[in-house]
Amino acid sequence: MRINFDKTTVLVLLCTLFLCIFGCIMVYSASFYSAQKHYDNATFFLVKQIMGVLLGFCGLIFFTFFDYKKLKKFKWIAVIVAVVFLVLVFIPGIGIENYGARRWIGFAGFSFQPSEIAKFALVLFCACHFSQHKDEAKKFKTILPPLAVGGLFCLLVILEPNMSITMCLGIVMLAMLFFGGTKLKYFIYVGIPALCLVPVLILIEPYRLLRLMAFLDPWASPQGEGFQLIQSLYSLGNGGLFGVGLFSSRQKYLYLPFAESDFIFSIICEECGFFGASLLILVFATLCYLLVKIALNAKDRFASLLCIGIACVICTQVVLNIAVVTGSIPPTGLPLPFISAGSTSLMVFMSAIGVCLNIHRQSRTNK
Repeated sequence: MRINFDKTTVLVLLCTLFLCIFGCIMVYSASFYSAQKHYDNATFFLVKQIMGVLLGFCGLIFFTFFDYKKLKKFKWIAVIVAVVFLVLVFIPGIGIENYGARRWIGFAGFSFQPSEIAKFALVLFCACHFSQHKDEAKKFKTILPPLAVGGLFCLLVILEPNMSITMCLGIVMLAMLFFGGTKLKYFIYVGIPALCLVPVLILIEPYRLLRLMAFLDPWASPQGEGFQLIQSLYSLGNGGLFGVGLFSSRQKYLYLPFAESDFIFSIICEECGFFGASLLILVFATLCYLLVKIALNAKDRFASLLCIGIACVICTQVVLNIAVVTGSIPPTGLPLPFISAGSTSLMVFMSAIGVCLNIHRQSRTNK
């Protein structure tokens, strides 16, 4: 079997490869100083990122030729595996605690974040469910299984605690309900309580309330909760229109926490400027547009929902990440897809692109 390199396939591959290669460059630029200081190895994060790209590319190739229809058989397996992994993060010796949160699983020197798997497991489950209940999509009982699975994922993730991924899961769940054909009144019944739950989750955790206060006025605690946002804004302002130049950021010298991961967009803005950051956003927008186009041209409902769900995950995470680093929403940790340091995220997102390419390839073959 071979890939038919039509225009859409080429553009999807080019966008994906550009984001991955650019991500490797920016991860190195943002991390070489802190990596040298903390690990005595300036390329510590870069090597892990390159390994993530290579493994992710293998996943992309595999799923490009793996018949997406066979994924239906794995909908419950994906959910069970995601739940098991999300539970394992709470088990001492398996779950890894970092900065007061348990979000990773580690074994044999390897670690990964189960919530990255949960996002796409939710998409797969919802795509299967709504494709199998097409004629009953407007009935309230039809949306109960997706709500149960999405709610369970959100509960386990918020307990880590990880509000950013919880928000991402919640938004993706609502999007899948909408595209699945849920009646508007049922969508509103679910959406309004979900929105009302956000301030409740903020208020019940003191650190989230402090972050909200820092978002409203970061200068009230410039050395505390407001520090990260202030440093991020310094990066954005320092970049100007054209940036200070690649590898020339100042904020990455331990001024901006998580410069290689959650706040890498700040470093991109500082080094590449407004035009460079706008180009990156344009690439993301192009990729999401192409995935939506593939979804619209898909030959069956399952393929269409699966592809649109993957596009929703990417779009939601990009928008939330950029909103955080620009001070548009309260600070919360969420990686920028394909760019931020993190091998698990890279492998999962690149594999998801492979699924979309398989859908596109089969849609063109069946014409």
